[in-house]
Amino acid sequence: MNKKFKDAFNFEMNVAKEYYATRHFALCFKRLERAHILGQKYVIPHTLSHWWMLKVGLKTANKREVIGQCIRIVASILFSKLWVPIGNTGGSNVSAMKKMPIPDDLKALLKD
Repeated sequence: MNKKFKDAFNFEMNVAKEYYATRHFALCFKRLERAHILGQKYVIPHTLSHWWMLKVGLKTANKREVIGQCIRIVASILFSKLWVPIGNTGGSNVSAMKKMPIPDDLKALLKD
């Protein structure tokens, strides 16, 4: 992961953590989705984004999200290096196999 890419991932995660700390869970989750898009090809960042999504699911008592994130955490450890659906936002509201459009501001980072 190059520095520019790593900085972008860390930025999204740090903003998500700030929203989490202030209990703005919907905004937190949006940032975690962006972090997921950036980190999904790398085991640790990919798993970290799902871990924080699980934490949001627990705080909001969203059973579907909790179950989905538990499954996705295991999958992120096993499959990040093999195959990921590009652009997938990582939440339990979308299929874990679905490719999705990449936000314009993240496209340039993903091309590198």
